[in-house]
Amino acid sequence: MQRFSILLGSALCLAALVGGCATDDQAGDMVAADTSGIQYTGDFSGPLGVQLWSVRNEMKQDVPGTLAKVKALGFDQVELAGTYGMTAEQFRQELDNAGLDAAAMHVGYNIWRDSLDKVLAEAEALGAEYVGTASIPHEAPFTVENARQTAADFNKWGQAAKERGLQFFYHLHGFEFQPDAAGVLPFDVLLSETDPNNVVFEMDVFWATRPGQDPVALLQKYPNRWKLMHIKDMKPGTATNDHSGRANADSTEVPVGQGMIDYASVLRTARDVGVEYFFIEDETSDPLTAMPQSIDYLKTVRYAEAP
Repeated sequence: MQRFSILLGSALCLAALVGGCATDDQAGDMVAADTSGIQYTGDFSGPLGVQLWSVRNEMKQDVPGTLAKVKALGFDQVELAGTYGMTAEQFRQELDNAGLDAAAMHVGYNIWRDSLDKVLAEAEALGAEYVGTASIPHEAPFTVENARQTAADFNKWGQAAKERGLQFFYHLHGFEFQPDAAGVLPFDVLLSETDPNNVVFEMDVFWATRPGQDPVALLQKYPNRWKLMHIKDMKPGTATNDHSGRANADSTEVPVGQGMIDYASVLRTARDVGVEYFFIEDETSDPLTAMPQSIDYLKTVRYAEAP
């Protein structure tokens, strides 16, 4: 999710995530059990949620109307990206009115640092199970020392969240994979120096691929740390080995299943390692056209065989 300045400058960015796992016996031609309006006939069993950052422009104009459109696409849960001037309680009421749930939320790093109790109270008001962040303030490149300092903050916030029955998470953004002179990845430091009981991670498949990582290998490398996933695809020919954490969505993103990412393998591996919540994030200029195409792919996708 490309929004460093917004995450750092806003008081709150929120996220609701959904997901599920199908066993091999449940896959095949059966329609997977699901409480949403989306019915699956492939191997992915959902349920599937959406990141409301996808429809941020629409939300700025009409919150209840946009939430109704999201619900009409078949979603029951959403990932929030701000409350659009409302209190947490007011936004929770809008979600309730639309029949949508917020299972998790994103909060800017500096807000965590300066207003920890407020962050956790708002998570409780929104009914969020997961509460995390998707950006780390830094001057490029993001270094191993940056990662160590960040890990200390994550451990503090994760412990505070756990004490209130919540789970802290970090959403990767691509810049964490630039190796230092010794070949050490800052991302590996974030994983190794955080408490697995208090800090889990959210795989954004696009932002894992952008810096040249293999999302399947990354899921397998840390099989017990991934609990959340952003699903979005990369346009064929898009450059990788880019550690900026930035991309022009209209020129680099396509509906899921139409890009260069092997989603059959990614989703199979995500199921195998215990990812709990999946949701679409579409940052293109026409998400309400693109998202139904992504949903159609996910309804019928068949998983690749494990190597």
